[in-house]
Amino acid sequence: MANGKNEPVFELIKSMSKSEKRNFKLFATRLQGNQDAKFIALFDAIDGIDDYDEEKILKKAPVKKVQLSNMKAHLYKQILISLRLMNVQHYPDLQLREQVDFAKILYNKGLYRQSLKILDKAKQMALQLMQNTIALEIVEFEKMIESQYITRSISNRADILTSEAVGLNSSIQTANEFSNLALQLYGLYLKVGYARNSKDVAYVQTFFEHNLPKYDANNLGFSEKMYLYQSYVWYYSIIQDFVSCYRYAQRWVDLFNEHPQMKQSMVSFYIKAYNYLLESLFYLRYYSKFWEVLTTLQKDVENNKEFFDDNADMLVQSCILAHKVNLHFMEGSFTKGLSVIPELKSFLSHHTDRIDEHHVLVFYYKIACLYFGSGDNKNAIIYLNKIISTRDSDVRSDIQCFARILNLIANYEAGNDANLEYQIKSVYRFLVKMDDLHKVQVEIINFLKNLGNIYATDIKREFKRLHDRLIQYENHPYEKRPFLYLDIISWLESKINNKPVQQIIQDKFLTLNR
Repeated sequence: MANGKNEPVFELIKSMSKSEKRNFKLFATRLQGNQDAKFIALFDAIDGIDDYDEEKILKKAPVKKVQLSNMKAHLYKQILISLRLMNVQHYPDLQLREQVDFAKILYNKGLYRQSLKILDKAKQMALQLMQNTIALEIVEFEKMIESQYITRSISNRADILTSEAVGLNSSIQTANEFSNLALQLYGLYLKVGYARNSKDVAYVQTFFEHNLPKYDANNLGFSEKMYLYQSYVWYYSIIQDFVSCYRYAQRWVDLFNEHPQMKQSMVSFYIKAYNYLLESLFYLRYYSKFWEVLTTLQKDVENNKEFFDDNADMLVQSCILAHKVNLHFMEGSFTKGLSVIPELKSFLSHHTDRIDEHHVLVFYYKIACLYFGSGDNKNAIIYLNKIISTRDSDVRSDIQCFARILNLIANYEAGNDANLEYQIKSVYRFLVKMDDLHKVQVEIINFLKNLGNIYATDIKREFKRLHDRLIQYENHPYEKRPFLYLDIISWLESKINNKPVQQIIQDKFLTLNR
């Protein structure tokens, strides 16, 4: 029995909407022959089960076991053809590919002028949508036709095509260099998160400067600018320069607003631009602007629903949900924020096969922080343990480290003192292993380790001493990093003042936003 998660045709059918399934049935019934009748029955059999089970499928579909593999491949192909035909009008890049295919058919039949006419229209559309890779493919096709057949289309046709090819090649190469840099920086962030020390910053700076291609901003097209801004966003994010990160994220969003036709063809990048803009505003604690941008994004999504396919819809849901939680973090409204958790759980459950482990860990940590901030340490510990039990320590090792620190604090708050000493040793070993043992973490661990030796009458004084020691790191270039993950200062102030931690954060929020 195959695993449904690894069975492509099962996953594809389960991802289809009702309208897509209905359209496939209409498409499939136009085909003739016993072979086709079998693949329709196979579709119905797979669609009718919740978990992939070959025995159930063979009982329902008129397919022998030896035929099943080939029949699934045939069904898979037919579904993709159906989906392509159904969605071609919604995706400009699919329309372009279709036109190139039509031109190829005409070329093969010897209808060169008709082929060139379609190619020219497709090229203009590709250039308008800034689809430079497809535009170059079209130009190369035109060059091939012109070099083999005398069409007498334009006297200087060779010079025009050569110039177009050179210009497109240059744009594509520059965009590739920027996109490679952005991807490598993103990979670095996924592994370690924010820069931990001056060594990390020096490494990232050297890497960025060495790999950033020389460019003239006035000569950059849409794609080159987009990848350039993305590279700067990741660079400044990693080194914790959130002011500069905000500036480049804003440029990225503005770029799409200057070229609104690109929102549909590059919708995932459009969503990412907003996500990074909101993220930088969150770390800057720029609440009014954060609220404005989040509201704008939600309105834009509502007004342009036709842009959003399944993938884009998942990305925008992920973005909006994450920043709804961040809004509660900024306001200190943790108890109110608990209302978002069922929506988060539903989102994670519905997209369990499509969300990468990085985003799952981020959402688990946000859920744990909501519970912790609201005083529900039991549920906070449940979600922190989900992070701690992650097998791959290289995926967001920063979150894995701080989840362990928060787990120690949550267990202390919950009165789970029995195994605290063992947990402290375990966390200490993990932080050393991850090379993430810095002054703030050491201070917290040492404090928790010595709690058993502190008299109840002295506990508030010790919290005050720890607060005074940690407050000096709040604006330190590198030691401030822990405060991005955990507002330990507010927690200490809650212990000192005998107030809930969310009350402390709410008071600070009101003071800042009067």
